[in-house]
Order: sequence, then C-alpha cells, then structure tokens
Amino acid sequence: MNFAIPTPDTALTPRLQHKIDHKTKPPGALGRLEALALQIGLLQGSETPELRQPHIMVFAGDHGAARAGVSAFPQDVTWQMVENFLAGGAAINVFCRQMGLGLTVIDAGVNHDFGRRPGLIDAKLGPGTANYLEAPAMDVETVRAALARGRELAHALAANGCNCVGFGEMGIGNTASASLLTHCLTGQDLATVTGRGTGLDDAGLARKRALLEQALARGDRPTDPLQVLAEYGGFEIAMMAGAMLGAAERGMVLLIDGFIVTAALLAAHALNPALLPYCVFAHRSQETGHRVQLAHLKAEPLMDLDLRLGEGTGAALAFPLVQAAVNFLAEMASFESAGVSDRET
Repeated sequence: MNFAIPTPDTALTPRLQHKIDHKTKPPGALGRLEALALQIGLLQGSETPELRQPHIMVFAGDHGAARAGVSAFPQDVTWQMVENFLAGGAAINVFCRQMGLGLTVIDAGVNHDFGRRPGLIDAKLGPGTANYLEAPAMDVETVRAALARGRELAHALAANGCNCVGFGEMGIGNTASASLLTHCLTGQDLATVTGRGTGLDDAGLARKRALLEQALARGDRPTDPLQVLAEYGGFEIAMMAGAMLGAAERGMVLLIDGFIVTAALLAAHALNPALLPYCVFAHRSQETGHRVQLAHLKAEPLMDLDLRLGEGTGAALAFPLVQAAVNFLAEMASFESAGVSDRET
C-alpha cells in the first residue's frame, strides 16, 4: 500500500527558531517544549501553529492466543472494558474529560456484538484473530483491509477539523502480540522485549515467553511489516497502524502512547518512515520492550511516569504539554513586544 505522506518543509526553521529564541526567556529555558514547538510549527508550516479538535482513538480487538494463556486476564475483559469506555468509566474517559479531548472507540475485531452505540465505530474485521501458536493471526489481505480502514478513519477525523490525534488500544493478549512484532521489526531478543503485560507473576511471565517462542517456531521471524502483522498482529494493531499513516498523510500531530501503540508504529514506520516527524512520543512505559522500541525509533518521550495501562492514557496525559508548546509559541511576548531588555551581546 502506498501512503502519500508529505515531508515537512524545513525552510521555515530559521524563522521559527528566531521566534522561539526571542521570547521573554533565556534561550533554551523552556527545554523540550522549545523543540516540540519547532516540530509542530514545521509540521503545520506556520509560525503560529494551533491544535484543533484534539482527539483520542482507541482501537479494540481480540487475540486468539489469549485463550492459550499469554495474559493474566480472560479474553472477555476486552469487550467488558469496551463497555466501560462507552459508559465513560475508564481512565481514558476521565483523562479525556479533564483535557477536553474527543474520544472514539473503534471495534476492529472484538469477540462481542455491541450493536449501534454512540461513541463506537463498528469496523469489525472478525471476532478476533486466529491463534498464532497454531496458524497466522490473519492473512495479508486482511492486514491490507485493516490498514485501509484505519486510514479512512483518520482521514474522516481530519475532514471534521481535527489536526491532533492520540492513539490507544484495548485487547487482552495484545502485549504478547506487541512483543512478537517488536522482536521481528527491531531484531532484539524476544526475552528482552517480553514483559509482564497486565501483571503476570514470574511463572506467568515464563509461560508467556515459552508460548511466544512456540509461536516463532511455527511462524519464524519475518521482517516485511505486512507479513509480520499477518503472522502475529491483532486487528486493532493493524488498523491503528493504518490510522497513523493516514493521519500523517493529512499533516496531523500524532500522540504516541505506550508499548502496544508503539508496536503499531513500528509496523507503520516500516511501511513508510516519512510518518516519524509527525509523531510526539508521550511517555516511556514500564513495559520492558518499550525502551527497545523507543531506541529503535531514536525517540525521546515527554514523560516517564511508570505507566503501563494502555488505552491511550499516556497520550491524553501528554496533551497539555503539547498544547503548552503551541501556546507559548503563539502567545508569549517577545523581548521587543514586551519592552524587556534582551541579554547583552
């Protein structure tokens, strides 16, 4: 699949940097916010960037391997948590309300019939993936369909005026899937990128690693992103990757959450590396493999709060920092406009 992602024009860099440096502060005094303001200004090709109708998209899907014991929780928790999202009771709901963020839940492939519900998009590709211990999670054509649907969803969000989107997920067993994707797409040792997920004890973690080794013995270690997603991915992960690529096509700021979301980004990046300048990495997850992912992408996250919940919670919590970077660039006085003496030269 071809994704037409524009390359940000760096010709505006000197003017943006001059504007940042001449705000009423010592150069560099706002630290990472200054680099973030420059990044977003270049993405939008503007000295006065703005964030419009910011939104979180939470993609949900079930994994056949969950029934084999790769998670501490039963598979039914996926649909039960989607119900919690729709009722407004999950952490992501709380944070989105607090931050003034829109929230949409996408059923990419949950083993449950939700019917027509406000706040839910039915994009179901099936009642969950196949068990990758026994067969590929899905075929390549289904991966392509998931990518295309995710792209459509991001384009629709942009058409409604959104230019900043965060990504979240829900799917029991998806940290195991993310570990396999990370292993394949970064080449790092499987044990290094496989953590406790929803809270496995030592015995559970050992079992999870053994099951993932069993999956690799069946499906090997492909490196082509479409094949990797087909062998070990989830419907929600593949659809999210398509949404990331589609959002970058529309010039949107992408707020990247934790381990599972970054696994989707690894696949999206392998399909088209041009999306990376559009990404703002919200936080460093407590999940061990997230450090490997961030190092592979040469990414430095905004926060390190020992989060490991998922749902897009890290992206929502990081949004005020992104808004602050845009606001200081647009609203903060310069030395000249405020009549404040600049430092001696």
